[in-house]
Order: sequence, then structure tokens, then C-alpha cells
Amino acid sequence: MNYSKILYLSACLLFSFQPLFGQKLNETQVIGSHNSYKSSMPAPILEYLNKINPTAAQSLEYEHLPLSEQLDLGLRNLELDVFHDPVGGKYTYPKSLAMLPEGTDFDSKNELQQPGLKLFHVQDLDVQSHHLLFKNAILELKNWSNQNPDHHPVFVLINAKDGQVPMTVIPLTFSATALDSIDLEVRTHLSMDKLITPDLVRGNYESLEKAVLAGNWPEIDEVRGKFLFVLDENEEKIRRYLIKKPELKNAVLFVNLKEGNPEAGFRIINDPVSNESYIQDLVRNGYIIRTRADSDTKEARTGDYTKFEKAKTSGAQVISTDYYLPSRLFQSDYHVSFENRTFERENPILSQEIK
Repeated sequence: MNYSKILYLSACLLFSFQPLFGQKLNETQVIGSHNSYKSSMPAPILEYLNKINPTAAQSLEYEHLPLSEQLDLGLRNLELDVFHDPVGGKYTYPKSLAMLPEGTDFDSKNELQQPGLKLFHVQDLDVQSHHLLFKNAILELKNWSNQNPDHHPVFVLINAKDGQVPMTVIPLTFSATALDSIDLEVRTHLSMDKLITPDLVRGNYESLEKAVLAGNWPEIDEVRGKFLFVLDENEEKIRRYLIKKPELKNAVLFVNLKEGNPEAGFRIINDPVSNESYIQDLVRNGYIIRTRADSDTKEARTGDYTKFEKAKTSGAQVISTDYYLPSRLFQSDYHVSFENRTFERENPILSQEIK
């Protein structure tokens, strides 16, 4: 582990022992990672993409540590992209591998032949992942949690990917049943006792949103060692999920629905610059918001912290970044953290009102 990682780890371990007595889940602010499973694209693939689409190539030039190492640093938000593959074998031979030397080790365990959700970024193109199987990522989270049973709750965003990309395999659509398979894999491989669910937050209120507006998020001490999963998708796909989980009863996933819906409670608002006051209002009303500090490597290449500063002052409880450590893929000092290189603090909007 290099010196910068040691500094991060030391600060985060010290911070983790500072109690947050009485604070509710929505009264903190944490930093996490975007596309957390992603490892770096091999140079030949990136060079090929750069010839045909330099902007896209540049946007994909980032990587992440293994999930457990991110959590060890103190990150408390992760993002996982899943592809539906109930039979197995749909994504076994990514076209981009033809650009790599013969014998390159990619899927030596033949995991892509197995049935179940797959975990990577873009079919046929950006497929390097710390786990090719979603279930293995969940098992890593469970093992880490068992070893760190007092950890702050971890927010996990799920993207159910079925969009078409030119010249790549057409992915399977996420039907209602397919979306429900995300629930099933999380239940099976993580277990319900490690989950913060919509049912838990709803309690005796008529709907999740009414519970959220009433401030019924649990206290952190009550849900240490647990994970909160969110379906980060468009409304059409969310409505499909709700066919199987009406009113989010018996659901694993929270959903990104706009306020005014009975299932609303967790919002994804990626741009904190143009939405700062909007996010602040939602936070004050009780919603939990996830926003971004950077995207497409742009801020890292220019050293621009504007978006991160707005993310912090917006009060969004979850801020994602690709740069909790500086990039190793291009020259940049850009990296994101709170004071003393920590990744968790009191919520700047709600703490002021509480005091």
C-alpha cells in the first residue's frame, strides 16, 4: 500500500471511532464511489476507442480499488451495474478481448457462463471488473461487514443496464421479473438482517414518503453493520419493479422516484451545481439525496472542485466520486474527501438546524 493510501486509511480509522450518538441516517454526509466495481481498461482497447471516439475514451479512463479496500478507506457509498443473464453465456465473449494478446486472463473461472446477474460497465467494450458476477460482489460486502460489524451503514446504488450500444451485443431487457431478481440475489447472498429496507423506514406510517417526511429514518447506532440498496433508474423501469413490489412492501430496494410519490424517499440528483437549493430543500424535508462530485474524468483533468464544493453545501447525504485517491492513469492531484481526509461527517444543512 502506498503512502497516500496509508494516510487515508489512518484518518478514516480514527474517524470511525468518533461516535455519532443520536444522529439519524439522513443527518450525516458520506463520500463513496461511482461504478465501484470497475478496474482499468487495457491500453489496446482504450487506444482503439480513442481513435473512433476520443471523448468516450477519455470518460472511461478511471479505475477503482477492490470493494473491501474502498470500504477500509472509509467510503460508505458504492455503485454496481448489473446485466440480466438468467441462463448464462449472454456476455461470455466480449468483442474487445480480440484486441488483447492471445491467452490474456479475463474469465478463467468461466463465470460469464453461469446464470445470474453480471457486473461490468459496457457490454463488449468496458468489461474489466473486480467481480464479473453480482453475487460475488455481494459476498465480498458481506464478508467485509462480518469483519467490521460496527461499520456505518453503506449505501449501494444499483443500475439495471439494458441500453443498446452500437456494434455491441444487445442486452436482455430488465422486465419486472428480472428486476425482482436483483432483490433475490441480495437476499440470498447478503441476508435480510444486513439490510435497511423500505419496510423498516416506513414503520407504521401509511407510506414510505410519509415516514420520510416525518423524519422516521433510523438512528445510525440502530443500523450499524447494514446496507441500504437503491434502484437508480428511470421512472419507467422503477414502475416495472413496483409491479413485483407494490408500495415497496417486502422490497430490498429503495427507488429513485420524485417527491410526491408514496414510494419516494431516496433521490438521485447528479448535478449539485444547478440543483443546490433544490437539494437543500429536499434534505430539510427529510429525503436522502445522492449527488456527484465529478464525472467523466473532467474535474480530475482540470483540477476543478466546483462541483464537489456545491455537493457538500447542498447537504446531499451521499456524494460519489471516481477520485477518493488521485488518478494513477493520468497526471492529476485531484482527489475528494472531507476535512482531515475523512469520508464521513455531520450533515452541514441538518446539523445547523439541530444546533
